[in-house]
Amino acid sequence: MVALRTVTLGALTCLALASAPRAETTITVATVNNGDMIRMQHMIGDFQARHPDIRVDWVVLEENLLRQRVTTDIATHGGQFDVMTIGTYEVPIWGRQGWLLPLEFDAAYDVDDLLPPIRDGLTVEGQLYAAPFYGESAITLYRRDLLAAAGITLPDAPDWDAIRAAAAAITDRTAGIYGLCLRGKPGWGENVALLTAMANSYGARWFDMGWHPQFDTPAWAAALRDYLDMMRLYGPPGAANNGFNETLTLFEQGHCGIWIDATVAASFVTDPTQSSVAEHVGFALAPNRPGGTKRASWLWAWTLAIPAGSQKAEAARAFVAWATSKEYLALVAEQEGWAHAPPGTRRSLYAQPEYHALPFAEITLHAISEADPVHPTVDPVPYIGMQFVAIPEFQAIGTAVGQQFAAALAGTLSAEEALAASQQLTLRAMKKAGYIR
Repeated sequence: MVALRTVTLGALTCLALASAPRAETTITVATVNNGDMIRMQHMIGDFQARHPDIRVDWVVLEENLLRQRVTTDIATHGGQFDVMTIGTYEVPIWGRQGWLLPLEFDAAYDVDDLLPPIRDGLTVEGQLYAAPFYGESAITLYRRDLLAAAGITLPDAPDWDAIRAAAAAITDRTAGIYGLCLRGKPGWGENVALLTAMANSYGARWFDMGWHPQFDTPAWAAALRDYLDMMRLYGPPGAANNGFNETLTLFEQGHCGIWIDATVAASFVTDPTQSSVAEHVGFALAPNRPGGTKRASWLWAWTLAIPAGSQKAEAARAFVAWATSKEYLALVAEQEGWAHAPPGTRRSLYAQPEYHALPFAEITLHAISEADPVHPTVDPVPYIGMQFVAIPEFQAIGTAVGQQFAAALAGTLSAEEALAASQQLTLRAMKKAGYIR
């Protein structure tokens, strides 16, 4: 960049070109402490080489805390962050409320390369409000060696009966091997995400078409009862404290036989540099109820968005474009291998022969492509969302319900008490919000 400098010499005034360094802009990026986001921080040198005038400060938080911090900041127009890591739940709600800046990218970014189910979830009235860093659905991850030793083969499309039978056969508590690991940590994006998807597969739903809570139905009772029963018989101790990251560690250390969770876990558990069971991992679709029509699946993306109150939108947009680009995927592949490229966002990634050949690539793409957040349940519902309900009130309601479910898993509440409390608190919240008259 050049500046014009005025130099006066007696009666003569002339203009001289003088170089001036471009002022540095510092942006603050709030993100979650998941493996792919941590890798993004390690790759930041590439961004700084491309944008030497932009400095990035990181705020890295555990998932539940991240949600609290960014929600409070954007709702109060606090202005602490220039880029927020938020999910498929927040983007359409906050976009409609005018809390996020719409995103526009040049042709090289290739918005049309984004996978349609992921892109659609981040779009409001034709306008993109966040860019996906990685996308996911849910699958079953399991230890082929443990199942083989027990003489069991898990179907490619299992039901919950097959999961229970396999978990029972491979559990060996004296050896520290737990047949089934599922999320138990309270939080609308932790245990509630898993249990909502599981309940969908049992024929349950959060609300009927009149927005009346449905926790007092037989389907919810069956789903929670089976979850608690399987976790107590075949799950690890202290499971009420385990979310995605904690369960990932258990699986990588060889303590889990079967794990039903996000597709994004696949690249970590098959990485021999961090997983002791990498060579033994198999994959199947998320389970359904025997004879059921809905699987315990979901659709999610961790995305990068710019709050409307940011004073550094241009620099923030440059960062978002870099971190969610084709070039970033290629950078990760070059430095750490194709298996570590953030999954579930771009068609072009799955067109790469090296990536498509990975054992989890095809099932991940299938799970994402088949996810249907518009019709998440067996019976009709007035909401969108497979592991959440896309209304503003859900964040508080889901957090409270998650605490009831975690208490039931910890043994301080019965399943019946947890469901009754969930029914009451949800009914009260929906009446207060005006959904029920």
